[in-house]
Amino acid sequence: MLIYDDLLQKKKKLAVIGLGYVGLPLALAFAEKLSVIGYDIDSKKVGQLKEGSDPSRAVGQEAFKHKDIVFSCDAGSLQEAHFFIVAVPTPVDHHKAPDLQPLLLASEAIGRVLKKGDYVVFESTVYPGCTEEECLPVLEQHSGLQCPGDFKLGYSPERINPGDKNHTLANTVKVVAACDPLSLEETARLYELVVTAGVHKAPGIKVAETGKMLENTQRYVNISLMNEMAMICDRLGINTLDVLEAAGTKWNFAKFNPGLVGGHCIGVDPYYLKHKARQLGYHAQVLASGELVNDEMPYYVSKKVLQHIIKAGTHPQEARVLVLGITFKENVSDIRNSKVIPLVKDLMDYAVQVDVMDNYADAHEVWEQHGIRLLEKAGSGYDAVVLAVAHDAYRHFSEEGLLHSCKQGAMFADLKGHYRGKFSTLVYWNL
Repeated sequence: MLIYDDLLQKKKKLAVIGLGYVGLPLALAFAEKLSVIGYDIDSKKVGQLKEGSDPSRAVGQEAFKHKDIVFSCDAGSLQEAHFFIVAVPTPVDHHKAPDLQPLLLASEAIGRVLKKGDYVVFESTVYPGCTEEECLPVLEQHSGLQCPGDFKLGYSPERINPGDKNHTLANTVKVVAACDPLSLEETARLYELVVTAGVHKAPGIKVAETGKMLENTQRYVNISLMNEMAMICDRLGINTLDVLEAAGTKWNFAKFNPGLVGGHCIGVDPYYLKHKARQLGYHAQVLASGELVNDEMPYYVSKKVLQHIIKAGTHPQEARVLVLGITFKENVSDIRNSKVIPLVKDLMDYAVQVDVMDNYADAHEVWEQHGIRLLEKAGSGYDAVVLAVAHDAYRHFSEEGLLHSCKQGAMFADLKGHYRGKFSTLVYWNL
């Protein structure tokens, strides 16, 4: 089942299912050299993409020009494709258990149009075994075909870092795995068209899945350690960043910073891995402790702000707090699993008036999903300002400018430590 040459000569088409921060850049990259179908169930998003506008702002309008791509929300359009790449979200539910519905629905849609000789590669982050144990049976059920005899299955975990202009699809090594040696070579050759850094051929799909889990879980656990250190340093009366600078002089020190761990990658993957470990009869103790610490951080920050307000002699019901940023990280529009939201709601639970601003987030989406209104302009008389997400627009404040919006003795809670050492009048605090 050789497919690479047919795709390159445009005798066959490639389809990318899911046009978010992973799927869209991938589809556009392939569309420079192949004939591509970009499919998403969100008709509003597809309408914007047809006009050359990315609602998530992950790519600019220039990226759409001179590309051989058709955007569609009609599952029937997938019949024209012979190589399918799945890049749909893999969230968790309210119980922090894997929510595989988007993945299984995508598998079902592909299964209905799957033909002999086709390839299906999953990029969505999943727990080890999910591709072969959950997705493959759906593909086979709805197609009536069998893998690997009739079609090929692969896995290539996404490595997109939202908002990062330095580590891109092209310059980040791509891990590739497949159901047999032939399909592995064909899939690797295909990805080498768009990934100049090259590919790493994993010996099996489960290895590639687990490698992706480890990438993000390692960061998650290390950040939880830094968060715990931040709480210890606070009790010691010393600055966490001073401690990190001192420790960082050691040649083998791995640098991580404290912070709110949200989003749909590093903030979700540990739950997927823990879920699989539990299925295997193993209690993932390090993951559990990291989860405990990281989940506590929004409330820890809220508590520090409330302590300042009360010590200043203001009743919480009379206090005003400005929170800057509500997305899960800087310079992205995504609010999924943002840990700023529980921070804001915890302050509101104490009857504090909280004003929230974010020049990246969609105000309608924030209101519809979380009941929080975004302001376009800050008010005045704030008892505290929380720089929760260090968007570029929030990196150039002067203390004098902030003082006009604050009461005397107001607190500036800088969760990333961007303004450390720059303020002398505001009560400065960082994690």
